[in-house]
Amino acid sequence: MKQSLQSIRPFIGAENFEISRNFYKDLGFEEIVLEPKLSLFKKNEVGFYLQDAYVKDWIDNTMLFIEVENADEFWNELQQLNLEEYAGVKLTPVRTMLWGKECFVHDPSGILWHFGEFF
Repeated sequence: MKQSLQSIRPFIGAENFEISRNFYKDLGFEEIVLEPKLSLFKKNEVGFYLQDAYVKDWIDNTMLFIEVENADEFWNELQQLNLEEYAGVKLTPVRTMLWGKECFVHDPSGILWHFGEFF
């Protein structure tokens, strides 16, 4: 293929679209409303589509990984956002593994986000 790849933007769902929209804005993403039931959330060059769609098996099996510069600093900033005020949100502290470090966030719908840095 001769075309270069520019980005990847996964589609994720939400059990409660409005709550999830607010959660991702509080997490620091900018929302761009595309349609009444579809928004693009971006921060720098990272982006994903949030849909007003909920299929439990799909949501329960969705995991995303975002590379961050410094997992420890990201964790410290994450803790200051009070995201656990959202029902269902769970934060898991940084773990060090052979490949790098990561912390975890379960969003209000149950999607598991990995935020990590590579060594």
